[in-house]
Amino acid sequence: MAKEIGLLVKVPVKECDDPACPFHGRLPVRKKILEGVVVSAKMQKTVVIQKNYSHYISKLRRLERRRKNIPAHNPPCIATKVGDTVRIAECRPISKTVSFVVVEKVKEAK
Repeated sequence: MAKEIGLLVKVPVKECDDPACPFHGRLPVRKKILEGVVVSAKMQKTVVIQKNYSHYISKLRRLERRRKNIPAHNPPCIATKVGDTVRIAECRPISKTVSFVVVEKVKEAK
């Protein structure tokens, strides 16, 4: 049985026994929520999310496109693949680089 994590996300139907899962384990999440596309899933239980955003340059009066890669923990109950659009939430540091966890799959890849 999945627990409520305090965010407006759909609870996954599949069960898992991962201790770093916010729904079935003991990992608390914070309020920072980001959305992006999975660009790499080569690590074990970790995916890399790419977040695109615009940055205004006042000197040139233009917007430039920027992107940031964010590693996030991928629980087995959600199991995202490359190309999926996902929602991630901030959590305590799981490893040296991972401080986010995937909480919802917004759109699947074709």
